[in-house]
Amino acid sequence: MIRTISTMLGAGFSVVFASTVARAHIGITGPGFAGTSQLVTFSVGHGCEGSDTRSVRVEIPPEVLSVRAVDSNLGRASVELDDAGLVTSVTWEKPEAEVLPSDTNYYTLALRLSVPNRPFTTLYFPAYQTCQTADGELIEVAWSAAVSEDEVPEGEEPAPALTILPARTPGWNQLTLPVDIDDLSAFFSDAQIVWKGDAAYSASAVTAELIANTEGVSALTSLAAGDQIWVKY
Repeated sequence: MIRTISTMLGAGFSVVFASTVARAHIGITGPGFAGTSQLVTFSVGHGCEGSDTRSVRVEIPPEVLSVRAVDSNLGRASVELDDAGLVTSVTWEKPEAEVLPSDTNYYTLALRLSVPNRPFTTLYFPAYQTCQTADGELIEVAWSAAVSEDEVPEGEEPAPALTILPARTPGWNQLTLPVDIDDLSAFFSDAQIVWKGDAAYSASAVTAELIANTEGVSALTSLAAGDQIWVKY
């Protein structure tokens, strides 16, 4: 069955995926790829209550052991270290004299970091945005709820979340799941197809229709820790 549907995929069916940005107002590009070094960019779409952003502090999860800060259009980057010399937070801040009179600018902040070798998990980067009003008052917004957006408690804001996917090569990859996965779309939206035995999943509507119409193939809806799967990228 894998060969049958794969042949059809190779005959003109394709899936195109782009990097995503979390819907939090301090957004983050993703996904991250386990065990790799990559540039991660945070986006600051707006200020606070009409006031310009003066600084943003991003906390680094303890699982991230290597971080290199990048200066941004918001300002110079400064890092805070723990006793072991690991980066615990990065702050970008503009001089007070450069704060704009109103909320007109979009800012991007970047880090070069080593993504932990923890595929199929999510890393949260609590972020604290400080804005300055025209009369000098400071306003802080905490984007720090380390849960999925649909679980954010009332009155709190979601932290930027980086989904970690397994490192892969083009074509077929055999993987063993380290965790249970109930929502396959969260981790396999960039895959052409996922196979476990005679069950398959695809985020592509075209490929999903092929799966549904192929005799002997059932829809794959969830995975358990320890499952061995084949994934085509």
